[in-house]
Amino acid sequence: MTTGSLIVVDLLVALLAAAGWLGSGGAAAAGRRRVTLGLSAGAFLATLARVATVAALARAGWWFAAEKVLIAGPLSLVALVVAGTRLVRPARDIRAAAVALLFAGYATAAGLLVTVLHGYPASAGAGLLAVAAVAAGTAVTWRLVGPRPSPGVSRAILAVAAVAVVAGVGLSAAPGAPSGLPHQHEYAAAVDVGAPTKRFTLTAGTVAGKDVWAFNGQVPGPELSATVGDVLEVTLRNRDIGQGVTLHWHGYDVPNAQDGVPGVTQDAVLPGKEFVYRFRADQAGTYWYHTHEASSLGVRKGLYGAFVVRPAPATGVDRVIPVHTLAGHPLHAPVSENVKVGTPIRLRLINTDYTTHRYALAGAPFRVAAIDGTDLSGPTDLTETAVAIPAGGRYDLTLTAPATPVALLADGREVWSTGPVTATTARWPVLDPLTYGTPAPAPAPRPAFDRTFTLVLDRGLDLRGLLPRYAHTVGGAAYPDIPTEVVRRGQTVKFTVVNRSLAVHPWHLHGFHVLVLKRDGRAPTGSPLWLDSFDVRPGEVWEVTFRAGSPGMWANHCHNLPHADAGMMLHLQVI
Repeated sequence: MTTGSLIVVDLLVALLAAAGWLGSGGAAAAGRRRVTLGLSAGAFLATLARVATVAALARAGWWFAAEKVLIAGPLSLVALVVAGTRLVRPARDIRAAAVALLFAGYATAAGLLVTVLHGYPASAGAGLLAVAAVAAGTAVTWRLVGPRPSPGVSRAILAVAAVAVVAGVGLSAAPGAPSGLPHQHEYAAAVDVGAPTKRFTLTAGTVAGKDVWAFNGQVPGPELSATVGDVLEVTLRNRDIGQGVTLHWHGYDVPNAQDGVPGVTQDAVLPGKEFVYRFRADQAGTYWYHTHEASSLGVRKGLYGAFVVRPAPATGVDRVIPVHTLAGHPLHAPVSENVKVGTPIRLRLINTDYTTHRYALAGAPFRVAAIDGTDLSGPTDLTETAVAIPAGGRYDLTLTAPATPVALLADGREVWSTGPVTATTARWPVLDPLTYGTPAPAPAPRPAFDRTFTLVLDRGLDLRGLLPRYAHTVGGAAYPDIPTEVVRRGQTVKFTVVNRSLAVHPWHLHGFHVLVLKRDGRAPTGSPLWLDSFDVRPGEVWEVTFRAGSPGMWANHCHNLPHADAGMMLHLQVI
């Protein structure tokens, strides 16, 4: 069983335990003895089962079990003691056990809510709020179900609840540790790269009569193509996008001043304004560009396009295929073309959506030549094998045109072909890139890491703003309260990215490709993998490294852009 499956099972077992205790308490209040004893036995067994699931999660990593051991564990233990004491020698009238059983339900439910509403890390504030909820619920129940406690006991319980809730809210809403550097800072100066050899102009604007935004009136925007050695100048103009726009060169490691993150590397380009990007094309591969201002809205509405840097003019068939969902409709539209037998074909697949897409090439053997713009070592022929590309990711597939037609399908929908192909690809296995290709000496950072950071991805209530929100969190905090990671230029940095949530998080670091060291404790057995976008699935732990070579403030976030908008974004400062 995977760690992600264990997380789900643990939540279900905790829910069953809480429901069992609460149900038995309700049955006891109604005087239904047999039902009470049956539900209590079920709750007891579910509580024991949760001991096993929590132990398994703790073996997978303390991140997955911290609040379950430190908060839910003691609450469940108290629940067992209080409820068990009442049930070992049940009174003649089972209604006498109602308050104890309901208390057990409140305690178990409070532990579950700490996981769902607070998550990682376990904190004193969350524990106190859980205690306050249990005490307040018990006090009210005692007065309603009876026998009523003495006034002194009632006042003591309410006092405990009041003190716990005040202290808990205060601790939970208190500012986190200072980041060492403020989020507001001076923008990096542009690097002189010489006179431009290629110029492009992109004008962002709304499309009349449609809920669509576009560059130069088209979705996707114009394909920007360059050859290694070109100096690019791209002028971005904003015609009428009120929120403002920028250009982020996704996966292309530009100097910091050209990275296109509003408030971090530049101001957003407002209506009637423009901004000029200038950088050298020295990094061959498949990339894409998109707005980074209100990006969860702007990209979805169409402000994106392909960006390709080739080592030399293309030969054979070289096609760029960005897949996107626009206003509920899938793009790009199916394309069919005649290709001469023996012609080399390169299909550059770009996932510009927020979630993973599954691609399948039917009709011929193919190779995955590159991932995220970096060539793989020793790619081998694949047949009847699908590839899963994370949000923001890119795969280059290469093949030689056979005498029979071939077709590329995205999520079962044909997007490119050389003729009609009948193939059922839904059951094809998905390629694991960590096992594909040939091991090779990678230009990897030295084994000793100068800085290490652990990013624990979760969900939880964020109480630090004006209004509470259910945020996507990193280390228990949400942007802008996540401390900035500060490193020095030239240092070797290691990230451990842990997903203890139930959602997939495609992680994306600006400015650098990262080398995959391990996934769930296992090192890659195939080609070295240098990625800028990688899916961290529920329960997974990725270890990656990079050398901090380019100075500046860089965004580091989930590329499911609504997740980033809901708090799952932080900054890396290279000084």
